[in-house]
Amino acid sequence: MTTLDLSTAPDAAGRSWLQPESYWPALTRATAHLDAPVAALHADALRHNAHDMLRRAAGKPIRVASKSVRVRSVLDAVLRLPGYHGVLAYTLPEALWLASAEGGHDAITDVVVGYPTADATGIRRLAASPELASRVTLMVDSVEHLDFIDSLVPPAKRERLRVCIELDCAYTAPALGHVGVWRSPVFTPADARSLATQIVARRGFRLVGLMGYEAQIAGQGDNPAGRPAWGATLRLIQSRSKAELLQRRGAAVAAVREVADLEFVNGGGTGSLEFTASDPSVTEIAAGSGLFGGHLFDTYRAFVPAPALAFALSVVRKPTPDRVTLLGGGWIASGPPAADRLPRVVWPQNLAFAPREMAGEVQTPLRGAAAVDMTVGDRVWLRHTKSGEVSEHANEFHLVDGDAVVDSLPTYRGEGVVFL
Repeated sequence: MTTLDLSTAPDAAGRSWLQPESYWPALTRATAHLDAPVAALHADALRHNAHDMLRRAAGKPIRVASKSVRVRSVLDAVLRLPGYHGVLAYTLPEALWLASAEGGHDAITDVVVGYPTADATGIRRLAASPELASRVTLMVDSVEHLDFIDSLVPPAKRERLRVCIELDCAYTAPALGHVGVWRSPVFTPADARSLATQIVARRGFRLVGLMGYEAQIAGQGDNPAGRPAWGATLRLIQSRSKAELLQRRGAAVAAVREVADLEFVNGGGTGSLEFTASDPSVTEIAAGSGLFGGHLFDTYRAFVPAPALAFALSVVRKPTPDRVTLLGGGWIASGPPAADRLPRVVWPQNLAFAPREMAGEVQTPLRGAAAVDMTVGDRVWLRHTKSGEVSEHANEFHLVDGDAVVDSLPTYRGEGVVFL
């Protein structure tokens, strides 16, 4: 049983991350007995983030986005907190693993798959199990998804499957055109009602939810460093997108509720908790990245997460007196390839990537004043951009509470499961 307990948020005196000159060296001391790479999870910082997300959600339940966590014991600890319920998984195999009592874990009984699936093996397994079919909800956005499932397991030979419609929440800006991510073809209230009507008329399916992710609001920091003009433009776009989405999503939910008794309407993300909570048509919010506090969220005005998760790499050589080279470092986040997808060097300060190499799969050269006094074996701490990339590189997160490592929490990778 993990020692991870998130029930009480730290008070102001316990927010040690606000003093980086003591926070990062303390992590170095706590993990000094461990070989790099070291992924360290600071318990108080995680507690702060988990409770601050609840504050921002203003009483609306949060469904944990597992893609941004990928550590079963962290998911379990968060779900024990009042205000969190259920998981938004990223693949069907992952959802089936979470919903099953496998590997010594208790089953999570409410798992929504956040993306449509074409996993034939997973669909057949889901369709054959009354227990799993009651716990896992599939995402659909077209009749083709229904046809695909029926082609694998006819309705008469399977359990009735729970499904959720995804509403596309992108914004069409007058000058920029499509703003957001390309997701569902279901865009208008009429689209949503039409698909809902077809689902309700089909044997073997039960429509239980509607989801819409406003990536242009939740996933875009509205205060990008060093780009004030773009920040002002982005805030204007987001303001107009919010007004449009409140009307369109509300109308879509109302239209679908005319033909189906929805259990939930899911929206948002870590970056849009306040806005999504204000939408009366939404019953729950999906969020996960904010728990670990990647540096992506340093560019938001509404909140400042604690750097709960970070990783340390070792200096393995000095090519020049003012340069050091780390082993590894290319733990890159998804999205358009740019500097904001790279990890950020946070300690020692005054270190920067080599422009022609940046963060590399095998080595990462750094240059700066701090490098002069560094030597082989010294550690450098980096913060990830989002969250999932760290879990895919580390077998375990070392839980630091106070001044010591108190537990080691296996990631999905550390448990021998990889879903995407």
